[in-house]
Amino acid sequence: MESTQANTRLGFFKRLHLPQINKLALSIFGSEAAIEEECDRQQQTGHWVIHPLSPLRHYYVMFMVLLTFVNLVTVPLEMAFFGEAFGSISNIRLAFNFFCDILFLIDICLNFRTGILTEDSEIVLDLKAIRKEYFTTWFIPDILSAVSIDLIIILMDHGSKTTEIQTGKMIKVLMFARVFSLLRVLRFSKLVKFFCDLQRDLEISLQLFFRITFLFVMMILLCHWNGCIQYFVPMLQEFPSDCWIVKENILNSTFEEKYIFCLFRAVSHMVRISYGSEYPPTDEWDIWVVMISAVSGAVMYIMLFTNMLSVMVNNDGSESTFKKKMQHLEDYMTYRKLPRELRARIREYYKARYEGQWINEKSTLSLVSRSLREEILTVMCGNLLKNCPMFQNCDINLISSIILKLKYEVFLEGDVIIQQNAPGDRMFFIKHGQVIVETSSFQEELCDGGHFGEMTLLTREGQGATVRALSTCRLFSLSVDDFDQVLQEYPDAMITIQSEQRCEESRAETCCFLT
Repeated sequence: MESTQANTRLGFFKRLHLPQINKLALSIFGSEAAIEEECDRQQQTGHWVIHPLSPLRHYYVMFMVLLTFVNLVTVPLEMAFFGEAFGSISNIRLAFNFFCDILFLIDICLNFRTGILTEDSEIVLDLKAIRKEYFTTWFIPDILSAVSIDLIIILMDHGSKTTEIQTGKMIKVLMFARVFSLLRVLRFSKLVKFFCDLQRDLEISLQLFFRITFLFVMMILLCHWNGCIQYFVPMLQEFPSDCWIVKENILNSTFEEKYIFCLFRAVSHMVRISYGSEYPPTDEWDIWVVMISAVSGAVMYIMLFTNMLSVMVNNDGSESTFKKKMQHLEDYMTYRKLPRELRARIREYYKARYEGQWINEKSTLSLVSRSLREEILTVMCGNLLKNCPMFQNCDINLISSIILKLKYEVFLEGDVIIQQNAPGDRMFFIKHGQVIVETSSFQEELCDGGHFGEMTLLTREGQGATVRALSTCRLFSLSVDDFDQVLQEYPDAMITIQSEQRCEESRAETCCFLT
């Protein structure tokens, strides 16, 4: 009993680093069968690697995102206000900083064992390639951001035998080294990438809201960092008598009052209202702070403008057209009073068929030359014909002509693609998805790269089995009429196709006999 429970726990932890079935994985691999093949590929690598689409990676990244956001808030506060912001909980703050430093070091180690999802949606699981990619990209910023400044300060403080005044000055110098902790904000690009992936997984109606929310969070963080800098620079100068903090008489105020004044001054600079106080900048350091605040405000305006412009451009694109088509479809279903279940399947079909973008593929391909059109379609579905025995020894020109006749189709889970003994009119090639071919005495599952319905082309008779989709299937079909048009151009091709099909059938009968 105990060994069974141990094996169950071991299997659970083993599955944590394998890819899971979700919307992102299905969009990359196309079907559940392809995801299972990816799991087998990862297990066959012979070494432990965290898959970039695994639950372990997903939950770990979410946790690191939250932890990094907390650091983006606390690190500037520590730099500027130090003991004032965390005076009563200094031990908790110190423990939290050590905890973050340890996690960042662990993160560096895990990055050497984490697969890479490339821009071309390819999964890299080779350890040498992972190490090379990490060393040339994020290793140096990550190792710098993991340096424990608190540990250095504690060691130098306890190891020094100088006076209290000298020790205080030394700690202030080391406080300046805390600036290097801001290298943690270099992980901001990783956060942006994660949020882009998360946005891609969301429904279309939520993507715009998510994008605007993320933008405003970034703006608030920018104001927060700017406000902390307003106090940090005079603190490094030991608060000269002509600095704005002394003139505003907030040097001995509480932390909350200081932070509010600093934040107001930063926002005033950023939105170009005023200097944030009655007094203009008095020295070159204060002038630099004001200029940086103004520039950061300009960056904030640029971010707002570019994002709003991007939203306007997208409204004129394929996504906007898709939304309009969906709305038109909703109006039609309401007008015809269709049942709720049927409406749900129609919506699911539109989302699976067009994937959130309304693109007329036929008209798009008509804009390019025939040779380019052949090349595009060969990349998309050339391997499907190569995997089909009846076309393997056919002339390349015949294959090119057939490829130009293929039509893209989508079937939802549970759809009957071919009904047994019903008149057939086309053959299907499986790009992504799973189907089951079944009769009263026979069942066979087909997945990516498979084909069915070939007897329709050869005998013009219906299929002798029912074919049903086990998942969302993306297929290419070849109709009988299009096939006949191709044969008119290549009259001798039918003999080759029929002979190859008979060889395949004889091999299948031999295998069945031996079995």
